Amino acid sequence: MLQLKYGPDPIFSCKARVVNTINAEVKANLLQMLTIMYKYNGIGLGANMVGLLDCLIVVDLQENGVKQPYKMINPKIVEFSENSITMLEASLSFPGIHAKITRPAEVKVSYFDEYDQEKHLKATGLLARVLQHEIDYLHGKIFLDYLSITKRKILLQKIKIK
Repeated sequence: MLQLKYGPDPIFSCKARVVNTINAEVKANLLQMLTIMYKYNGIGLGANMVGLLDCLIVVDLQENGVKQPYKMINPKIVEFSENSITMLEASLSFPGIHAKITRPAEVKVSYFDEYDQEKHLKATGLLARVLQHEIDYLHGKIFLDYLSITKRKILLQKIKIK
């Protein structure tokens, strides 16, 4: 059973491995990741956040209370917009803290779904933000890495693990 990991766990600085075979274990991990994300009222989860070092993310903005999850295997940002936007970001793995982060306003992501079909998604707004945030986890990067060392240290001292 997968469990949410909390920072500053060393897994957050590790890079995830490419998934070469989409099998029952990968599909089960994606389902468990969704279950954990929903349990903690999240809208995105990278595999590192549950102790896995596989290139997997799940995202569901749950607009108007309707669940429409993306289960992404080996997601890659293949295109960034030139314009950027600054928004507050937080993470289930770093509870009680948030920070203003500047990122590209739009992205295009390629990934494989659980049926081994290659997909492409152009995203804007909150979806673009969440995709970038979760894909960063797979590269060993967290949202706090965009901040100065001093601000990062201050925020890490404020983490409230439940």
